[in-house]
Amino acid sequence: MKKQLLTALTAVMLLLIPTLNFAQAPPLGTAAGFVLFSTNGAVSNSGISQLTGNVGTNIGSSTNFGNVNGVMHDQDGVSGQCATDLLKAYDSLNVAIPTFFPSSALGGNTLIAGVYAISGAATLNGVLTLDANNISSAVFIFQISGPLSTNANSKIKLINGALACNVFWKVEGLVSMASGTSMKGTVIANNAAINMNTGDTLEGRALSTAGAVSVDGVLAYTPIGCGSPIHMGPIAPVLNSTACYALFTSTGELTNIGITHITGDIGTNNGLTTGYNPLLIIGTIHPTDGSTAQCKTDLDTLYKYLNTLPSDIELLYPAQFGRSLVLTPHTYIMKAAVTFTDTLYLNAEGSSNAIFVIQVNGAFETSTFSKVKLINGTQAKNVFWKIDGAVHISNNSVFNGSIVSQGAIKLDTGVVFNGSAYTVVGSLKTFEMSAFATSLPSNCLTVGLPTIDAANMTLTVTIYPNPFSASTTIMINDISQIKNCELRIYDILGSEVMNTKITKQLMTLNTNKLSSGIYYYKLISNNKIIQSGKLISQ
Repeated sequence: MKKQLLTALTAVMLLLIPTLNFAQAPPLGTAAGFVLFSTNGAVSNSGISQLTGNVGTNIGSSTNFGNVNGVMHDQDGVSGQCATDLLKAYDSLNVAIPTFFPSSALGGNTLIAGVYAISGAATLNGVLTLDANNISSAVFIFQISGPLSTNANSKIKLINGALACNVFWKVEGLVSMASGTSMKGTVIANNAAINMNTGDTLEGRALSTAGAVSVDGVLAYTPIGCGSPIHMGPIAPVLNSTACYALFTSTGELTNIGITHITGDIGTNNGLTTGYNPLLIIGTIHPTDGSTAQCKTDLDTLYKYLNTLPSDIELLYPAQFGRSLVLTPHTYIMKAAVTFTDTLYLNAEGSSNAIFVIQVNGAFETSTFSKVKLINGTQAKNVFWKIDGAVHISNNSVFNGSIVSQGAIKLDTGVVFNGSAYTVVGSLKTFEMSAFATSLPSNCLTVGLPTIDAANMTLTVTIYPNPFSASTTIMINDISQIKNCELRIYDILGSEVMNTKITKQLMTLNTNKLSSGIYYYKLISNNKIIQSGKLISQ
């Protein structure tokens, strides 16, 4: 009898566990789109912060922000609605019934889903692990009846399917994050300020019902999942014949100085093409012909499409473009000349077909060694730059995406250009660089390949892009080597990390498993090295 009672009691307890651990996410409404917000208080930045999500205040002002990957909303209809929605979210978190009562020192613990109540101030000291037990809908709510502070380099770690979009912090006091904190979840400070310091990372939101929100050199972004919008960007333009060209000008000279490698056709519809070595071009050097005439027509259509796309986000400081800014799939606009310094990250958020369009109403110039880096599935063929002015990509830059310009284009020494450069009007000049048409259909290459003297080809294969992230393309220049050679890739210690047989003229190599760093490759044919070089994984 006792055994039966124990079994029954155990069954009842097991049934109760999901109920005890159950927590429900509050409705965020328009607040879900904000990464930083105060209902009543100033929102300010110092240093260079990288922010994805809207920023604003309903009573006060937002100051000292550079380019934000979102929309600024100060004292407008959107901020008013956000204030209303934020109060509803706070009320929902405030009345949630606690299921756990942890100590005020949160570091060093592993917690399961539920509602956690702390009667006073709380501190994150070290690593707090949140375990969803492989339940993607698991919700974690922290009700803190006092201030919340974090120690330097403290961290929230999510495991077994836990998502930042399902983590919520309701704090009755100041939220202060020390330098190097890695925070996860939506933080709502009630009638108090939020301070984030240099090197802090927030995957979530920092929202105050009444208090200032201050950040200094942070990375903060709204979380993905839990019904958040999937950003795919605008509809991709139709390239038609422009897809065959790596370099093209409708009206102007096309000139080169030095050793330049091109994959794709090149040409001008009104001028001369000079200085290019046919042996270094995988494609056709077009005189003014039917192909260039058609390309001019298609380029006009391409420019018009990109120029008339409605923009989603205005980047307010064109002179501060780059500087490790992170953009997601949208149509962006900058309403003045652009100075691009250092690095730009394009984050497809895992959607390999996502489209990026950057509209520039003015000239465009980069610093030397500037980089456009593609992360989380972004492909160069899905990135488009519409520029109404002259374009200058400076020495040793790595540029991704196709440029459609209403002005002259200059690609300097050492530039690696993964995309196509088109100008509707103006000259196009290259100087000892490499360009790879990333939208190149295979039927375009068949036009150019017979003109190439394979016996005198400098490179048996061309590998692009290089540097690369998730993948790179192998192009066989010497078609006699198809199925006769293999590509071996080695790390800096000389260990072989990849080996692939070359089976067709154009191959895509998945490089997801290669960590960031420098690698070396050898192209082997009949047990002999016929080509070698350096590769860079980003």
